[in-house]
Amino acid sequence: RRTGEHMVSSKATSPHVITAVEVHYEAVDAARQQFGPEYKAAEGHSLTYLPFIARAAVDAISDFPFMNASVDGDSLVVHRDVNLSVAVDLNFEGLLAPVVHQASDKRLHAIARDIAELAQRARAKQLGPDDLVGGTFTLSNSGSFGALFVAPVINQPQVAILSTDGIARRPVAVSDGRGHESIAIHSVGNLTMSWDHRAFDGAYAAAFLARMKEILQTRDWAAEL
Repeated sequence: RRTGEHMVSSKATSPHVITAVEVHYEAVDAARQQFGPEYKAAEGHSLTYLPFIARAAVDAISDFPFMNASVDGDSLVVHRDVNLSVAVDLNFEGLLAPVVHQASDKRLHAIARDIAELAQRARAKQLGPDDLVGGTFTLSNSGSFGALFVAPVINQPQVAILSTDGIARRPVAVSDGRGHESIAIHSVGNLTMSWDHRAFDGAYAAAFLARMKEILQTRDWAAEL
C-alpha cells in the first residue's frame, strides 16, 4: 500500500518522459568471460551485467550532474555524492531500493559487492534504516527476467530512474572501421530511463544515455577488474 501511494504521488508530481538507447555488451562480455569464474569463486555470487551498468552510470553522471539531483520547490538541488538506489524484488511480495552510498568513490568490484550484499540483506529482511535513505539516482533491474523495454516510475524526490532491460544474443550489422559491413552476433539490450522534465530537457537526457552507452561499449573492463 505504501509503495502504491508513493508511485501515484510520483506520477502526480513529475512530468515523466522516457528515453532509451540500445547497447552492445561485447566489451562487458569479454571481461565477464575472463574474470567471471574467478570472481564467483571469491565472492560467492556471479558477476552480472548490473555492476557494469552501475559503474557506467556513475561515471556518466560526472559529465551530466543534473541527473544526480532532486527538485525542491522552484530549485534543482544537485548532489555532490552519487548514492545509487538499486531496486530489489522481494520474491514478488514487494520492492525495496537499498542504497549504495558514495558509489562515485567506488570501482567496479566494490560496487558489485555492495549491490549483491544489499540485495541479500533485503531479501533476508536485514536492512537498517540507513540502507534505505539518501539515494540520488535509481537503477531498476528487470533484465534478469528478459524484459525488452520497461518504463519505470521515478523514485521521488530523485529526477531519473534507469531500467536495465534484458540482454540477448542477436544478429547486428557491424563495421570494420573502413566502411566494410558484416553481420555479427552480439549481446544487445536496452537502457530505458524515465526522467523528470522539470529538471532538464530531452537533449540532456539523450546525451547522458549516449555517454553511458559509449562507456559500456568502449571501456577496457578487463583492466578495471
